[in-house]
Amino acid sequence: MVVSNETRVTEFILLGLSSNPNVQITLFAMLLVIYLLTVAGNLLILVTIYMDSQLHTPMYFFLSNLSFLDLGFSTVAVPKFLVNFISQRNTISFNDCIAQVFFLHLFGGTECFHLSLMAYDRYVAICYPLRYTIIMNRRVCFLFVTCTWALGFIHALAQAFPATQLPFCGPNEINHFFCDSHPLSVLACSSTFISEIADMTNSGILTLTCFLVVSISYVYIISTVLKIRSAEGRKKAFSTCASHLLVVTLFFGPLVFMYMRPPVTLPGDKLISGFYTIITPVLNPFIYTLRNEKVKKTMKKLGGRTHIN
Repeated sequence: MVVSNETRVTEFILLGLSSNPNVQITLFAMLLVIYLLTVAGNLLILVTIYMDSQLHTPMYFFLSNLSFLDLGFSTVAVPKFLVNFISQRNTISFNDCIAQVFFLHLFGGTECFHLSLMAYDRYVAICYPLRYTIIMNRRVCFLFVTCTWALGFIHALAQAFPATQLPFCGPNEINHFFCDSHPLSVLACSSTFISEIADMTNSGILTLTCFLVVSISYVYIISTVLKIRSAEGRKKAFSTCASHLLVVTLFFGPLVFMYMRPPVTLPGDKLISGFYTIITPVLNPFIYTLRNEKVKKTMKKLGGRTHIN
C-alpha cells in the first residue's frame, strides 16, 4: 500500500475458483492438463498449416490466426492462476491487472471479429464459388485480418483505459480467477455507473455486431445450400461450415450471457468465464482437426516425416 493524501491499492488478491483446498488441487491439475493440451493443439495446427503449401488458402490462413488467438486468450488467464497456486500468493499488481484486462479483451475482441470474418469467408466460398479466389485473394485476406486486430485493439483499449482512471482505496479482493473490467470496477471507491454502462455498451455492441454478421452470413449460406439439388453436394457444403458454426456457438454463447446484460455479478460468472477462456480454446483444435480431412492427412504426413528422420 502507498500513502499519498489517500491510501491507494497497489495490488489485488484474486480469490480464484474455490477456497476449498481439495477442490483447488483438483482444479490445478485439471487446468494444467487443459492448458498443456491447448498449447499443444493450437501449436500443432499452426505448424501443420505452415508446413503444407496445399493449406496456404484463405480458410486455413484464418484457421491459423484463430489458433494463435485461442493460444493467446488462454495464456492471459490460466498461467497466472497456476503460478498463484504454486506460490500460494494469489496477488496481482495493479499494472499487471490492467494489462490482463487489456490483453483479455484484445484476444477476445479480435476473436469475435475473426469468427465473423470466417463466417464471411464461408459465405463467399459457398455463395460465389467461381469468384472465391478473386474476392478472397491474399491481399484482401491479410487486410481483413489486420482490421480484426485493429478493432480488437480499440475494444481492449476502451475496456482497460477507464479502469486506470478509477480510484482504488480498498478492499482489494477480486472475486474472480483473473482481472476483468467489471470485477475490478466493483472495488472502486467512487461511483462506477458511467464506466459500467460504457463497458457494457462497448462489449454489447461488439458481441451483437459480430453475432449479426455471423447470423446473416449463415442465413445466405443455408439458403444457397438448400438450392443444391444433390444430397451429396448439400452434405459437402454443410460439412465445410459445421466446424466453424460449432466454434461460434461455443464462443458467443457465454459472451452473450456475460456482456449483453446489466452490470451485475452472478454466482455462475466465474464458471461461464472459465468456459470461454479455458474450455473453448482447447476444444477448437479438436473440432477442426477431427472434422477436417486435409488437416488430418497433413498431420499424418508430417508424422511420417518425423518418424523417418
